[in-house]
Amino acid sequence: MPLGLVVADTEAEGPGRRFALWVQGCPLRCPGCCNPELLPFRGGTPTDPDALVARILATPGIEGISLLGGEPTAHAAGLARVAAAVQAAGLTVMLYTGFTLDALRARGDADVDALLAACDLVVDGPYDRTQPDRTRRWIGSRNQGLHALTGAYDLADPRFHAGETLEIRLVGGEIVVNGWPWKGRGLP
Repeated sequence: MPLGLVVADTEAEGPGRRFALWVQGCPLRCPGCCNPELLPFRGGTPTDPDALVARILATPGIEGISLLGGEPTAHAAGLARVAAAVQAAGLTVMLYTGFTLDALRARGDADVDALLAACDLVVDGPYDRTQPDRTRRWIGSRNQGLHALTGAYDLADPRFHAGETLEIRLVGGEIVVNGWPWKGRGLP
């Protein structure tokens, strides 16, 4: 399972403090994609799911994990193992996918079904830069849906409607920005 980026402690990729991981590779080509460097299936850091689970569970103070990309469902087998293990340990799982939830369920893909079964929240649908969403936190465009698949979250919670979040870090001499799909949108 190739990872393009890991941010072990973020509040910009879902509710609470989260361990966010971006997979490398996406079959979609949404115009204005926030992460074009993660589109190619080549690259990324090969990562063992069990080692990743151990790293996640050793991270203090997190509420859950967020799975982003690239396209997480393109790596459903490995991510399903990770998601199920961290959920069993009491953490929540949030998935961002460019496919609709209905389309994913209609596939009949056992790995995708296992991944969805281990998710508490799903943001679904392709990013559309012509429909920026400035009312729902953590959502890039108005055409995207937000689904609570378990009782872990109430979508009426004010955290889901707060302003957009942007985090900037200096990591190994590089500036890493996450949390706000600003590309093509301009600054507010």
